[in-house]
Formats: sequence, structure tokens, C-alpha cells
Amino acid sequence: MAIDYSNLEMAFEFVSSGYECEHLAYLDRLSGEIYYDSDESEDVMPDDLFTNDKYVEIPSTKEFGLGKPLAIEFAQNYLSSDLDRVYTFFRSRGAYANFKALLEKRDLLETWYTFEQAALKKAILEWCDDNEISI
Repeated sequence: MAIDYSNLEMAFEFVSSGYECEHLAYLDRLSGEIYYDSDESEDVMPDDLFTNDKYVEIPSTKEFGLGKPLAIEFAQNYLSSDLDRVYTFFRSRGAYANFKALLEKRDLLETWYTFEQAALKKAILEWCDDNEISI
């Protein structure tokens, strides 16, 4: 069964939108149905969710390591003259706010969002391959 990529991406965003374990989602690999679990969710979880291998928990995008390492990679490619500054940002609180302010100043914010989205898509597709999920 092939899964619609946009639905899967939405599930990854849902899981990543809250605190750790605040929002959960599970994919039924056979039907392609996605079950959402949170305090606000009205989805009814399948009885065999934790006993049947056909379900796989959707991880948070944080588990892909796309935070600081991705920002550093972007800086190496697009902000080489500001690389030391970016490293300094990520040694303290407010790193992303400072990073994005620099991107805005350098007119690279949209380039960053495109770069970040491409990395996320690559990570999701690799996760699908690892879990034998067809897109």
C-alpha cells in the first residue's frame, strides 16, 4: 500500500509540534491510515496498536538530527563569512532566533526554509525506506 506523502509529512509535523510525547501519531502500514494521539485528539486508537507490527510510531523530526547540524551545514554553504558567528549562536539560548535574524539580514531566510524542507523530505523518505513504507 502506498502512503500519500503529504499526509505523512503532516503527521511528522503534528508529532513535532508539541513537547516530547505530547503529540503522537501511528501509521498503519497496511491501510495507510494515520492515528493521532494527543489530549485534543478525538481519534480512537486501534485495540491492537501496541501488539501488531503493522503499526509504526511516527517519530518527531527532532529525532532526525536536523536542528543544529542542519543550521551549521547551511551556514557552511551559504554563510561562510559568518560561520564563527553561527557557531557562537548555537552555544547559548536563543540560537534559532539569532540564526534566523542573521538569515533575514542576509536575505537568506527563504533559502533556509527551502534547504530545511528538502532535508526534512530526504529524512522522511529514508525513514520510509527503513520501515518498508511505500510513498
